[in-house]
Amino acid sequence: MRISSGLRTAAIALAALAVTTVSALADSGTISFNIVKAGFIVGGSGGSGTLTFHGKRYPISIGGVSYGFTFGASETRFHGTVSNIRRPSDVEGVYGQAGAGAALVRGAQAVVLTNQKGATLALSGRQAGLIVSADLSGLALSLR
Repeated sequence: MRISSGLRTAAIALAALAVTTVSALADSGTISFNIVKAGFIVGGSGGSGTLTFHGKRYPISIGGVSYGFTFGASETRFHGTVSNIRRPSDVEGVYGQAGAGAALVRGAQAVVLTNQKGATLALSGRQAGLIVSADLSGLALSLR
């Protein structure tokens, strides 16, 4: 019994070490982009920006759809970090969120989003426009 318990403990320790090693290989970069959002019930958004990873700049494009209560239009300029990536293509994917907000002329916004590959965007930005929303939204980010 002690041998199987020892083997189990060793296997758990080895698995933990493997997860730590894989996580240690992940890196981070910076990202900035502009998004224009408009809608009435169903909303749409689109934009473009730049990912900076290991000193290189990669152009990105953004598209999205929201459903719920959305009325108006706004433009948001986001800046932040992207973490838990190993290569630039890891930022590609769908980032989802549920939220509520409003902007009248100018406002601030901050959000943390994760895609299906585990990439995490920590963003803050300035929003301009007139928009009121309480919706579910998805943001698709891709390299150009």
